[in-house]
Amino acid sequence: MMPPWIKWIALLCLTIAAVLVPFFLWGEPIEAWTRAFVKSPAGWWTTASILGGLLALDIVLPIPSSLVSTAAGALLGFPGALAVSTLGMTLACLAGYYLGLQTPAERALGERDLERAREFRDRYGDWALILSRPIPVLAEASVFLAGLVRAPLRRMLTITALANFGISAVYAATGAYASGQESFLLAFAGAIALPGLAMLVFRKRTH
Repeated sequence: MMPPWIKWIALLCLTIAAVLVPFFLWGEPIEAWTRAFVKSPAGWWTTASILGGLLALDIVLPIPSSLVSTAAGALLGFPGALAVSTLGMTLACLAGYYLGLQTPAERALGERDLERAREFRDRYGDWALILSRPIPVLAEASVFLAGLVRAPLRRMLTITALANFGISAVYAATGAYASGQESFLLAFAGAIALPGLAMLVFRKRTH
């Protein structure tokens, strides 16, 4: 019988591979197209629709989300970029969740391991979503796995939307106000601050 940890490593590797393969196949041309589009933007609504669509497709395509969100700040202004980036990233989370939801969890993990996964979800699932949000590949893998273990949709969506809002605020401000190079540390802090605060308030009210 296969040890449980081997199943988990295999599942994680397959999930990460599903994200990395498109990156190696189409990452360079997509990034080149994105940079070219940024240099010759269309109208405001067209630009917003294209940039938001790119971010929403990040779950299945190697979209440079930090570049897109920063460009949105420069092209749309801070408020518009914040809204477009947050919405696009959150739609990508929703798509990844439903991809996981459509995967037969019992077949992928087995009933016993699935029960352990649900216990992990209940104890650490929220923080796993928050901490992985600013990290490429892990961000996509986390929402897929949330769907796989049937994490509550509303909770997943609330947490990721708040984290996306924090990330988007940093990148949109960087693009809008030319405040220097993109800061991963600031984006990471923004991704953790809002959902982390919301979780603490929620737990305090329920105890």
